[in-house]
Amino acid sequence: MIRFGPSGHSASFYNEGNKHTPDAPRWLKEKGLTAFEYSFGRGVSIGQAMAEKVGAEMRKYDITLSCHAPYYINLANENDEEIVKSFGYIKRCIEAVRPMGGERIVFHTGSASKGHLAALNLALKRMEILLKHLDDEGYSGYILCPETMGKKSQLGTYEEICEICRLDSERLIPTFDWGHINSYYGGLLKTAGDYRKILDYTFERLTDKQARFMHIHFSKIQYGQAGEIRHLGFDDEIYGPDFAPLAGLLKEYKMEPVVICESRENMAEDALLMKGMYEKS
Repeated sequence: MIRFGPSGHSASFYNEGNKHTPDAPRWLKEKGLTAFEYSFGRGVSIGQAMAEKVGAEMRKYDITLSCHAPYYINLANENDEEIVKSFGYIKRCIEAVRPMGGERIVFHTGSASKGHLAALNLALKRMEILLKHLDDEGYSGYILCPETMGKKSQLGTYEEICEICRLDSERLIPTFDWGHINSYYGGLLKTAGDYRKILDYTFERLTDKQARFMHIHFSKIQYGQAGEIRHLGFDDEIYGPDFAPLAGLLKEYKMEPVVICESRENMAEDALLMKGMYEKS
């Protein structure tokens, strides 16, 4: 079943009198949404009691929870000590997500400042080591979702993300941030054919399960020569991409992703717009 929801809380969540994440599941359910992404982008800082409370409410209202790991993870770092830190951030996310009832960990793969091919080869080696560590230390059973990135200096084209996910067909699925993809390629996504090309590539390179159940981030994003600049709302009429062409393809390909909206301030409202586009497609 495809699910739609926001990353974090819309301004309207607070304007309607809600204060904390445990209030979100009921609020989302009433809106008609079924997913939520909790951000640990600036560090994993949630206590056990709060995590358990969030998890109980998510289960009560049937909201699928994912989390975004700290932004400063870099599997392409040549420094072994820094890699240990990146591994630690992912482990702490898993420890936090356990009581919250989530299983998907979204993360950035790292920097490509010294070239994409070198960064990819290093990240592939680091990922193999990470997966073994997770097994050895009892952190298996969770799905890691490397994300496409929007800046030319970052590792994370859709081809690179597919290559990383080929390492483990059970525990790795891609996060396709279509706003990032559009920004990286300077406004690539305009027609259904533009989306279809990327989906076809993904289904060819990955297993059917990895492609059909991928994680999706979506928002309009302002971009420049170097790629992504900032997230926007669906009301923006200058930058893309448009979700409608993708909506029809998700049905055509019989996909069941978790679709997370990362719009600026109005992420829940724009998630509902996406849900409506999908239902009408």
